[in-house]
Amino acid sequence: MFRKNYLTFCLALFLLLAGSLTALSQTAPVSGKVELKKADGTSVPVDGAMVEVYRTDVKSKLPSAKTNKRGEFVFAGLPLGATFVLAVSAPVAAPGYYPNVRAGSEKILISLTEGDGKRWTEEEIRQAVSGAAATGSAAQQPTAESKKAEAERLKLIAENEAQKKKIETENASVTKSLADGNAAFNSKNYDLAITKYDEGIAANPDYAGSASVLLNNKGVALKNRAIDNYNKAIKSTDAAVKTEALGKVKQDLEAALTGYNRSWTLLKNAPAAEITDKANHDKAIYDSLNGLTDAYRLIVVTKANPSKAAESKEAFDAYLAVETDAAKKSKAQLVYGEVMLEAGETEKALAAYQTALGTSPENPDALAGIGFSLVNIGFLNNDKAKLQEGANYLQKFVSLAPDSHKFKTDAVGLIETLKTEQNVAPQKITSSKKKN
Repeated sequence: MFRKNYLTFCLALFLLLAGSLTALSQTAPVSGKVELKKADGTSVPVDGAMVEVYRTDVKSKLPSAKTNKRGEFVFAGLPLGATFVLAVSAPVAAPGYYPNVRAGSEKILISLTEGDGKRWTEEEIRQAVSGAAATGSAAQQPTAESKKAEAERLKLIAENEAQKKKIETENASVTKSLADGNAAFNSKNYDLAITKYDEGIAANPDYAGSASVLLNNKGVALKNRAIDNYNKAIKSTDAAVKTEALGKVKQDLEAALTGYNRSWTLLKNAPAAEITDKANHDKAIYDSLNGLTDAYRLIVVTKANPSKAAESKEAFDAYLAVETDAAKKSKAQLVYGEVMLEAGETEKALAAYQTALGTSPENPDALAGIGFSLVNIGFLNNDKAKLQEGANYLQKFVSLAPDSHKFKTDAVGLIETLKTEQNVAPQKITSSKKKN
């Protein structure tokens, strides 16, 4: 068949793929809420509270943040492995602090009591954390005339402490798993990295703020391991070794697709109350879609499971919707065209390549993709006009592409075949105008 002869991509190209994968996260967000416990036992969010970050493992101060109208604060990325104390002050409250914070800690609840708005100095905070006497308190004693309110307050505090302990346990597991997973990944121990990421995901599998990061990092590890096994397969002359390695490639790339889809689903369905930093949330969505589209590319062009191409359009459309870089948009269209072409969806491939050519009229990959697609359609439908149009695009591609281009040898061979077997010689075509 024609496609088998001319549209099979060079397997050895995957030897170079590993270096292009997404970098891992080395920081993690910290977020929470500040509330004011009133004398009557009610609690209200504190707008405009100052939240200051001090490292307690070393003497260092990080940038501060202020709470929004809902009392929420967020630090987009604090370094993994460090320990922090959050010092909180507000005009209507006594100062307070929240110790033993780790990067990745989220849903922190800091309760202040009514006071004079004092703001502790760094020295006072460090003294308070170390157990020394300091002015003010994060939890003042109730007044004598509010015994009933005090009982309710103590009940709320107990409930809050229980929830805080649960969250701290989850956060500790997530933070450790992320750090251990990243360390294993950087040592190229992908088996261990995947295990550690799974441990962190299991700690709170439905929380988009942490699970999405772990799922995305796991996806990178799965893709890298798949590439290693693919390279092992194409180098091996042992049929059993080759079959086993290719089976692992399929398993890992399917798992990567599942993980990226899960991450994307968690993020796009996250409750508004959990999205404390929209920019950070949007970046996580971008990372999920970037990894997802790359996993679709790999699973199709490695022939691990070409049928997955049929479900890839939604992911590519979503990625194109969030990508703001014109060059990256064009590249994504080319990748989608490649996925469709490898899967035998020639009409869809042609449309993707034509879109890419519209923004980059002399893009060699787009020209080659259009040429191959048109010729394939021509052979399938016995359509001489499509063969001619395809030959024209391939000739333009050959005239522009360097000899080292991965498709040039195939294109030259196909042009010669069209001349000798179909009496179709390339004709010059004019360049399309670039679309804005």
